[in-house]
Formats: sequence, structure tokens, C-alpha cells
Amino acid sequence: MAGDVLAYLSPSGTTRAVARALSSDLGACASRTLEWDEHDLLRDSPTQEVEVSADVVALFAVPVFAGRVPAPAMDALRRFRSDGAAAVAVVVYGNRAYDDALIELADVLAEQGFHVVAAAAFVAQHSIFPAVAHGRPDEADLAAVEAFAHAAAPLAGLVDGTPMAKGTAEVPGGRPYQDPKAVPLSPVASSGCISCGACASICPVGAIPMDEPWKTDADACIACTACIAVCPKGVRGFAGLPYKAAAVGFAKLNSGRKEPETFLATE
Repeated sequence: MAGDVLAYLSPSGTTRAVARALSSDLGACASRTLEWDEHDLLRDSPTQEVEVSADVVALFAVPVFAGRVPAPAMDALRRFRSDGAAAVAVVVYGNRAYDDALIELADVLAEQGFHVVAAAAFVAQHSIFPAVAHGRPDEADLAAVEAFAHAAAPLAGLVDGTPMAKGTAEVPGGRPYQDPKAVPLSPVASSGCISCGACASICPVGAIPMDEPWKTDADACIACTACIAVCPKGVRGFAGLPYKAAAVGFAKLNSGRKEPETFLATE
């Protein structure tokens, strides 16, 4: 049996930052000591089923890719199973929209036997177009994370004298989920590549050949940016005129600040 579960997919590191902040804030609100069993679904995804006891809390956080939960995250989430553990579902998106990602995450957790008592959508710096929501999560975002933790803790049964909420958090989104839109952009390596293979090792879809890590299979790539974040020389990234044009257009449409949205069980 797992202890309290903290699981996240975070190719660029921002989802991990939100998840860890929330886990810390939940711990500060709880009447007992939370002992987090941390699962980095990018670097150390479970290969076998993880059984989660009904008397612990589980926090799951994933980024939003084209309005949906990334396929590698969905594969990993289906390895967690419980018979009623309280779950907090979080998506992190780059200031455009989270579309059907949050309802998809809540649905898969329910299918796996979790009781989703709280859910939230937080904003972080866009991984492909970093000028959008640059520097987020910022202080205001982290304050919203803390406020969410204070609201979610009693619903998860973490506060003495307050039982777990009977109802579930109702979140926006549609069923069937919208078809994910392909992202016609892939990171490339410049001449500074030292062929260390770090990018190939981290790629969740095997789009970078280990023996030729300066290449990227554009058809397989999901533009998660994990390879950019892990490159020790900082020489992987998006480039070219199509990318520059897309960056300008995306920024024009999505520069207005979006705020966190939270959803709590009402029973």
C-alpha cells in the first residue's frame, strides 16, 4: 500500500512546482503528518499497479497539452488504484485554456477508484511560447494554491472532526472530450549539442534517437519540452520562421492574465 500520494507529470518543471507547493500547503493544514510517496511520472513512472489505501490523500497534477491530459500521463495514472481514497486533481496550463483536461483527469481518477473531493486549474509559464505567462506561477498564484489547500484539506478528511466529503467536485469540460490538436512544432538542437543523450533519455515518447540525439522525430514528438529543460548546454529549443510567427500570433491571443480556478465538493 502506498502512503499519501503525490504524482505529477512535469516536463518543464512548472507542474512540479505547483504540485509540491500544494502538497506542502496541504501538510500545513492537516491534523496529521502527511507522508508523501512522490511519483515523478516523467522520470520514474510506476511500472506496476500502485494500490492506494482509502485512508490517505492522493494529489495528482498534470500539464495541459492542446486541451487534454498528455497521453504519457494517462498511461501512468491508470497504474494507480484505490477503493475510495480522497483525491485532489490539478491541471496546469499556459494561459490559453484547459478545455477538457480537468474533467478528463477527474474522470480517470474516478475510474481508478479515487474520490475526487477538490480540483483546480492553475496557470504557469507556457512551455512552447515562454513569453506568455512568463514567470508564473508567481506569488499571487502560490497564494491561490495555499488558499485552495485550506479549502481542500477538510474535504479530504485531513482535519480532525471533519469527515471526508461525500460528494465530488464538479468540474467544467465536455464529454466526449475534444480531439487533441496536433502541435506542428518540435524542438531542435543547435551545433552546440554534445550528444550526451540526456534529451533522448527523458523523452516520454521516444522521439529522440539515442545514437543521434540532435535529431527529433517530428511525427512522434508531442512538444512537451522535457528535452529543452534537461539539456545541460541549453542548445535545444524551438526555432525557425514558422515558430517565430506562431509565437507572435499566440502571444497576441493569449497575453491577458488568466487566474486560477478551483472546484470543491459541496456535500
